Amino acid sequence: MSNSSTQSNQSALYTLVTVWFFWSFVAASNGILIPLFKDKFELQQWQAQLVDFAFYAAYFVGSILYFVVSGIIKGDVLNRIGYKNGIIYGLIISAVGTILFYPAAELKSFPILLSALFIVGLGFSLQQTATQPFMIALGDPATGAQRINLGGAVNNLGGTIGPALISYAIFGSISADAAKNASIDSVKAPYLILGVVFALFAVFFKLSKLPRITNDEDVEIGTGALKYPQLLLGMSAIFVYVGVEVTIGSNLGEYLKVTENLESSQIAKYVSLFWGSMMVGRWTASIGNFNFSQSTQTILKVVIPFVAFAIVLGVNALGGSAVQDLLPYGFCVVMMIAAFFASQEKPVKTLLIYTACGAVTSLLGVIFTGKIALFLLISGGLFCSVLWPSIFSLGTAGLGKYTNQGAAFLIMMILGGAVIPVVQGILADSIGIQLSYLLAVACFGYLFFFGIRVQAVLRKQNIDFDKEVVKNTGKGH
Repeated sequence: MSNSSTQSNQSALYTLVTVWFFWSFVAASNGILIPLFKDKFELQQWQAQLVDFAFYAAYFVGSILYFVVSGIIKGDVLNRIGYKNGIIYGLIISAVGTILFYPAAELKSFPILLSALFIVGLGFSLQQTATQPFMIALGDPATGAQRINLGGAVNNLGGTIGPALISYAIFGSISADAAKNASIDSVKAPYLILGVVFALFAVFFKLSKLPRITNDEDVEIGTGALKYPQLLLGMSAIFVYVGVEVTIGSNLGEYLKVTENLESSQIAKYVSLFWGSMMVGRWTASIGNFNFSQSTQTILKVVIPFVAFAIVLGVNALGGSAVQDLLPYGFCVVMMIAAFFASQEKPVKTLLIYTACGAVTSLLGVIFTGKIALFLLISGGLFCSVLWPSIFSLGTAGLGKYTNQGAAFLIMMILGGAVIPVVQGILADSIGIQLSYLLAVACFGYLFFFGIRVQAVLRKQNIDFDKEVVKNTGKGH
């Protein structure tokens, strides 16, 4: 690849990662909406989790629509319109969803609020289906996980800021009285502003000079990709991964209410810490995208996690929260750094080490009580942080002309974020919120199995990313 081509692709990569910010900003902010809606609409825990159901079910429906439209036009949608336009149309759809928050709040209608979140998620579905294959296509597919990690780093900056900002916009303060005095009308302004920002970014992408990239091979429509076992395994893994990621954060409000006696206006720093943990992990994993020497990278892999952790603390301190009690969480960050070095940035090895750590910390979080249990459960964010790119790159490996189709199937399985939190909500209503986190243990256990199984499947096809991916030497990709 020529220097000019490499620079062009790097510029395109940095443009693409900007849209990742919004996906986690909205998703993480659902953790603030859930306890608010539960209180104001007098819902049970499983009913409150319908917030996540509406948002993440949209990804499934969006993928179904993708296949239907591809069938109607007798060609792959993204190859017809281009990845860039797919992102633009997705932003416009999401903007429409945020605007619906205003009439929904005026009417005090929980179903319309759910519909608004569904439309936002529908736009995100198209954005993600277009963005991630685009990023993989900007370089060697074997290092595609590293580029997706860079997007994830920006994604979870949004997840860190979202809960703190939305909580402040809705409640105005972190006092217990603020939760009692808040109303459904409080969601109008922040989501209308978000809609304007979506529209502005659609214009930004329209004006940007992104390369027109489509799949070089003859793209197949239909369901032919399902003949690949790695895709089927990847679909199940994405379902479980998104489910465990979302359920840990979304049920955190109820956990804090029961175990720490906190009101919905007081939980933002813990929700932010969970999603910020995703940022800590992804910032660490994205270091390989930059042209640093090997020794500099090693130093940064220790320093950057604590820089990201400091940003999480700073964001919440600026929001008016006391953060001194979050400092012991630094020990969990140290555990993640050790896991990262042990994984050697290899997709399968990363899956096995991180999911094992996630299962153990979640189990200990159920066994212990107090802040120790709380931090152990929140650390699930650290060990979820780099699973998506590993699963995505392994699930689409070797698909060739079915890559776009396979990516759409994987995006469809974000449905796990709709289903698993509701299941935990049902468990919480029956056996208690703390014991319900055993579901997270089971999810991490399945993802560990996926890592072993998908490696065996790919090796039979002479694909082994753990052998192909080597440490970055500082010369770029």
